[in-house]
Amino acid sequence: MRLLSLGRRGEERPAVLLEDGMALDLSRLRPEIFSGWRRILADGRLDEIRAALVAGDWPDAARVDPAREGWAPPVPEAGKVICLGRNYKAHAEEQNVAPPDHPMLFPKLTTALIGHGAPIPLPDPAIEDRVDYEAELAVVIGRRARRVSEAEAMGCVAGYTVLNDVSGRRTQRAEKQWLRAKGFDGFGPCGPWIVTTDEIPDPHALTIECRVNGELRQSSDTGRMIFRIPYLVSYLSRTMTLEPGDIISTGTPGGVGEHRDPPVFLADGDAVTCTIQGIGTLENPVRAGL
Repeated sequence: MRLLSLGRRGEERPAVLLEDGMALDLSRLRPEIFSGWRRILADGRLDEIRAALVAGDWPDAARVDPAREGWAPPVPEAGKVICLGRNYKAHAEEQNVAPPDHPMLFPKLTTALIGHGAPIPLPDPAIEDRVDYEAELAVVIGRRARRVSEAEAMGCVAGYTVLNDVSGRRTQRAEKQWLRAKGFDGFGPCGPWIVTTDEIPDPHALTIECRVNGELRQSSDTGRMIFRIPYLVSYLSRTMTLEPGDIISTGTPGGVGEHRDPPVFLADGDAVTCTIQGIGTLENPVRAGL
């Protein structure tokens, strides 16, 4: 299944993508229980939704056009967004640093999350004028995970999505921690949807690409990540409880704008496209003055 959210910020509704590209608005089926993906996942209702899709018995009003309704981040109410730095050897090498011997973690603020098609806002250039892209595979937690083993970890994953870890390099280099550089409003494009784990047999065998204005900037595969998903889920769960709807973004491969020769950063009018095999394409325009 492909799980998505529709609507404006603060009014998002959970939905499921249909085969013809339309979406089933779950809030129009049973609004008392289908109120958002955090609750749906916590209540273990994915099988119920699958059954509804097979039955095909829903009111006409529940069938909607995602483009018209507006794409929201798949889990706009995510409790935590945890990101990894330098989780691909090529990305460490382009920075002239050694690959890490343990996961490098930082938070992405939920106010940074935006959906497919939403504009990435450029900050005031007096504050940040070196805005960069980072295509990443993101994991969505589906079941509470506390002190789970690597063998148990994948059972706690609901599915996968695409995340663009947009980064302010000027801020990142000026400060010892990355919270502000990664946390500008709109610096977390995510989506278009979550693909459930049953459709992705091996999340470590997917091509991952980023294009800016059609030009290929990043091209790799998820098998090259240093710390893999079972390890990451287990590692994190030994420190913090992972809750349904939490997001773990697994790092970006080489090819980011800062380390190109010469460096190249996002500008007003650019279009950034991040694609992961089997999951989909996340596309966002870049806009100044928002």
